[in-house]
Amino acid sequence: MKGFIDDANYSVGLLDEGTNLGNVIDNYVNEHTLNEMSLVQELGVSPENIIYISPCKQVSQIKYAAKIGVNIMTCDNEIELKKIARNHSNAKVLLHLATEDDSGGEEGSMKFGSTLKNCRHLLECAKELDVQIIGVKFHVSSACKEPQVYVHALSDARCVFDMAGEFGFTMSMLDIGGGFTGATFQLEEVNRVISPLLDVYFPEGSGTKIISEPGSYYVSSAFTLVVNIIAKKVVENEKFSSGVEKTRSDEPAFVYYMNDGVYGSFASKLSEDLTSIPEVHKKLKKDEPLFPSSLWGPSCDELDRIVERCLLPELNVGDWLIFTNMGADSLQEASVFKDVPRPAVYYMMSFSDWYEMQDSGVTLDTMMKNYFFVPSCLQLSQEDGFPTEA
Repeated sequence: MKGFIDDANYSVGLLDEGTNLGNVIDNYVNEHTLNEMSLVQELGVSPENIIYISPCKQVSQIKYAAKIGVNIMTCDNEIELKKIARNHSNAKVLLHLATEDDSGGEEGSMKFGSTLKNCRHLLECAKELDVQIIGVKFHVSSACKEPQVYVHALSDARCVFDMAGEFGFTMSMLDIGGGFTGATFQLEEVNRVISPLLDVYFPEGSGTKIISEPGSYYVSSAFTLVVNIIAKKVVENEKFSSGVEKTRSDEPAFVYYMNDGVYGSFASKLSEDLTSIPEVHKKLKKDEPLFPSSLWGPSCDELDRIVERCLLPELNVGDWLIFTNMGADSLQEASVFKDVPRPAVYYMMSFSDWYEMQDSGVTLDTMMKNYFFVPSCLQLSQEDGFPTEA
């Protein structure tokens, strides 16, 4: 199975490293926009290895993809298929198949993906329009907690492959999507479920190239976000959160406001229900009391709630919180809402990791300018963290 370096993170240092490792292991790259396609091309990625996965493509974008030789793209409806047929004569299309999870936790999916029944209609249209269908793509959201969703998705994908054969299409690619968080156990569980099914539905020697989009998994743990407490207020415990039992009538609860929120590094909170529990970046006593706490971004928007409830020691304005696994979808363009700036990025790498990369064949000297090297004794220690889960 081949992987993607995908659009989860467009940090310069990470792209330098990722695309060069990708050249060693022959990766594909999936992109949503013209800027993304241009960026990865500048880093030496071949157009043949770029997949244009935007579900809603502008005509100008399709023409640009055709001009630079990006032929593989996705489609989930007849209108989009006709748009591709008119503007890209060499397009190779992956039918975007809907999954059962599309009605679940990720509202941002907007029901993208075609039903199994509609895929037959799309194959008929593609035949009439002389558009080449080469495979199937599906995506399971990172909020999905049930790996069995992949069972149904793979079964449906096999059905589409069989239907495509009836229309004379040669199917050669299956994209099982992403949605993998930085948690190793999740990836292992998904692998446990899908590996036997891939052996049955798409066995080795079948001519099917199986790819995935583990970009979030790879980049999530690569970044740690440090935020500052900019405001604080005490609230009555019974008014803190509905449905939460208060422990002691005299126990205070705190609401903290941070200098980053959903209009910045926590943008994925707007579309995915993911829990982010921080660590406190200061020395604490072992018997330090914990209090119910809520964490908010700086915008004063009711959507800007980062953590609904967690247990924290009492903090002061100016204290720092550490959020780990923040590499996925956190470094987008700076928001203009409430003047939320994009955080500064500092790249660190141990000498041992650098030597290991060079041993793997990565010798890009220009990447050195994006990193500074620190002794292991100066790296953040997990021992300094403080348990904050309620």
